[in-house]
Amino acid sequence: MKDEQESSRRSFIKKLTTATAAVAAGSGFLASQSQAKSFSIQKRLIGNSPNDQVNIALIGAGGMGTQDTITALQVPGVKLVAVCDLYDGRLKDAKTRWGTDIFTTRVYKEILNRKDIDAVIIATPDHWHQQISVDAMHAGKHVYCEKPMVHAITEGPAVIKAQKETGMIFQVGSQGVSSLGNEKAHELLKSGAIGELNYAEGFWARRAPLEVWQYPIPEDASPQTVDWETYISNTKNRPFDEKRFFRWRNYTDYGTGMAGDLFVHLFSSLHFITDSVGPNKIYASGGLRFWNDGREVPDVLLGTFDYGKTQAHPAFNLSLRCNFVDGTSGTTYLKLVGSEGSMDITWDKVTLKRNKVMDSDDPFYLDKLKKAGSGYAERKKMLPPEEITYDAEKGYKGGPYDHMVNFFTAIRNKGKVTEDAIFGYRAAAPALLCNDSYYNNSPMFWDPEKMQVVKK
Repeated sequence: MKDEQESSRRSFIKKLTTATAAVAAGSGFLASQSQAKSFSIQKRLIGNSPNDQVNIALIGAGGMGTQDTITALQVPGVKLVAVCDLYDGRLKDAKTRWGTDIFTTRVYKEILNRKDIDAVIIATPDHWHQQISVDAMHAGKHVYCEKPMVHAITEGPAVIKAQKETGMIFQVGSQGVSSLGNEKAHELLKSGAIGELNYAEGFWARRAPLEVWQYPIPEDASPQTVDWETYISNTKNRPFDEKRFFRWRNYTDYGTGMAGDLFVHLFSSLHFITDSVGPNKIYASGGLRFWNDGREVPDVLLGTFDYGKTQAHPAFNLSLRCNFVDGTSGTTYLKLVGSEGSMDITWDKVTLKRNKVMDSDDPFYLDKLKKAGSGYAERKKMLPPEEITYDAEKGYKGGPYDHMVNFFTAIRNKGKVTEDAIFGYRAAAPALLCNDSYYNNSPMFWDPEKMQVVKK
């Protein structure tokens, strides 16, 4: 690995050296490089036969499921056939949005029993991800499952086993994984653009009520319009509570908190960019600072993670933070820091910053070295960072669209997806262990290769 990294680093430095020479010659090359540049790495779509149609169904028609379906239907040759949800109002809305001819039901197994459905989008609360995913694959359906892949650390192996046994396409919905931004960052890191990676950090900031899971509760919410008994059938038995149904992310029976909703996006992107399989040590702290609305999860969460040295990357540390009481709001980023530079990464933009150095031209200093018998050892001085921004081309449809394209392409070509069950579990596991660390007030240890919790 080290030889490959050194070769990539030399190649990248050679390009910069050429650029520096161009500047010396008066060409202004670096000046142009520092401006925004567009990029398009991933091969974009796919000419499909008009008969190459994929019929899909949506299971879980809340906000994320609806948006996933809207995105999926932008992909040529995809048709929505059916929708399942436990709230009658969403089934009614589905017919209004997508047509009265679609089949609707409260019972997800009625979806799986239909022969005219090729694939399902699973966007239920987290506590149903595992069971529906496993059932769907064994029913011969391809699966696009929202992140996190599972609700508990113990649930991952069953999904991996089902994917291997059935051979169905299974993709986890961390939409940024397939983005141009992630692809460019992966390319730059491998080329040695920031030197040797040693640190990474990610941050999510939110403040508005809808962003922090105070989702609207319909006026007609009741045991008559909501199938509460099915909803809680695989967890604790409780009386009907509209908040626990419509604002489920706030409660540990159904959701996975900040780590499962947001950290897992950052893990997914980081692992794609670095080819990592995950951290060895996880520690979290935080608290409930502001949103005292009955929620059981923190609204400020910090996580630190140790990544060991592997063939794919050197040892590095990761810091993640999420703040739902952030007065600035709206800030989301992933940063990778190396020995020679850093990258700020979003789904459609990468900003590369490199520190430039040059040999000393200080005669007094060189004369002092001579007199001291120290020879002409180099003396470096820091210059302002060199900055290059790569923007996706105009008209880019975004990471979520690319993620869906990859899913349907794999179905049509009997191919593979990047974020399969193993990748999805390795992204979910450190997020779930982050929650365990927070509630247990202790570090958690994980073997990312064997995908097992390590007892210390």
